[in-house]
Amino acid sequence: MPRAKLSILGTVGVPGNYGGFETLAENLVRYHAALELNAHLTVYCSSKSFPEQRSKFYDADLRYINLYANGPQSIPYDILSLFSAVRQKSDVILLLGVSGALALPFIRLISRARILTNVDGIEWKRAKWRGLARMILKWSEFAAVHWSHVVIADNAAIAEHVKASYGIKCKVIPYGGDHAVEAESTKAPEIKLPDDFALALCRVEPENNVAMILEAFSRMPERALVFVGNWNQSDYGKDVRRTYGEHSNITLLDPIYDPGILRWIRDRTVAYIHGHSAGGTNPSLVEMMHFGIPVFAHGCTFNRFTTEESASYFSTPEELITAVEGLDDEQGRIIGTAMREIAQRRYTWETVGRAYFELVEGI
Repeated sequence: MPRAKLSILGTVGVPGNYGGFETLAENLVRYHAALELNAHLTVYCSSKSFPEQRSKFYDADLRYINLYANGPQSIPYDILSLFSAVRQKSDVILLLGVSGALALPFIRLISRARILTNVDGIEWKRAKWRGLARMILKWSEFAAVHWSHVVIADNAAIAEHVKASYGIKCKVIPYGGDHAVEAESTKAPEIKLPDDFALALCRVEPENNVAMILEAFSRMPERALVFVGNWNQSDYGKDVRRTYGEHSNITLLDPIYDPGILRWIRDRTVAYIHGHSAGGTNPSLVEMMHFGIPVFAHGCTFNRFTTEESASYFSTPEELITAVEGLDDEQGRIIGTAMREIAQRRYTWETVGRAYFELVEGI
């Protein structure tokens, strides 16, 4: 029996060093290699992000598109990847995100490839999108849902949105997070950490409620916060850094992608603060759940589904202050134990990889 050809599109590429989809793509490659699965695997990468363009990652072939995978170029990047995958006679195309989905009606006309699309969060609802950009993203979501053979959601709340908006059922497959606890700790001498600190880690965007978290901790001077983010990438990030960066109990760190250094920081964390209010199942949340510490999460539907209503929730600075200051040791132990149990049951890459490749093998 000939090997099925699977192409993974829509990410910066592998090895992953950017975000959730890149981590997903890398772990699917690792799962494929570890189990010596039969599919012939290709991952599309941005040559702008990989100056040294290796041809293989584990047993996956890598193909490069000479555009950036994010920002305005993400749409042509994904579309060119789609047409390349068709030219390579892919049997299955896994499209991560909806940026290139406007091309799917044409792809369906010229190819018999089975298209699986992970629609990510409800991207067009994010505060950073306005006007034409928001309209294009909404059209892209419509095209992804209607022209894919299988629609994948990483969170039950996203699946409910798709069902309510389009009448189409999704396959729900979340992210894994156990790679975070499997990384070997690497001390970073240049990073000075306070004692007994809470950790927040995210892209610095309004819908991640960065200012809300910083405001709350600025009013709790006895509580230490370490916040890792890309502060210099936007006016919003620069503004909140100027506003809150001088508070003695708040440590603001630039982005850290090294798994070992992240493990070193996470091992010293007494609580995790998660402000994301959009985007489905957030990788940073499921990663931290594996550490078995108390989680304070924004009370949006996505986070409540992810944590099975077992975390502590907030939606204002005042609620976060009340939650942090009101948590005793026993409550913290109960929440941390629940987070680890949920993570080990639902958010491992073995579970996620099996679910994806069962779809692939369904061709």
